[in-house]
Amino acid sequence: MKWFGALLILSASTWLGFAAARVLHERPRQLRQLKAALRALEAEVMYGHTPLADAAMHLARQTAAPLSELFERFAAALCTEETSAAEAWEKSLRAVWGKTALKQGEFEVMKQFGATLGQYDRLTQQRQIALALAHLEREEAEALDNQARYAKMAKSLGVLAGLLLVILLM
Repeated sequence: MKWFGALLILSASTWLGFAAARVLHERPRQLRQLKAALRALEAEVMYGHTPLADAAMHLARQTAAPLSELFERFAAALCTEETSAAEAWEKSLRAVWGKTALKQGEFEVMKQFGATLGQYDRLTQQRQIALALAHLEREEAEALDNQARYAKMAKSLGVLAGLLLVILLM
């Protein structure tokens, strides 16, 4: 019975370490998806002259979860509610953000980007997208650095913490 408990503790702590490492791996991937989505949004709005709600629906189909849900909610809010694009964007952002591996810095960048949606002419909107992309590039570099530094450590720490706890309880 003791060994079963020890194995359970060790497997739980190892799982926690691997879950922390998975978040570190997901963040750069989701940032790349977000940047690709913003580039696609720029192309849809700037060159295709697509309305914002339709462009958001196209992005929802092209993007993987959980970011696809962000664009789905945004498109739905634009189509069904009497609200501005900025309010719909922030509402959608807040609803989906907890499901992502992204951090507060990215949230602030996307919130600031959303505040400009539908407010300006096409050229200024294009500049705002470029600004958001530049900020996301910086965040992606930081995320890749954190992944390289801490992913292996998180896995090892999970296993070693479990071993320490098992040794202390034996």
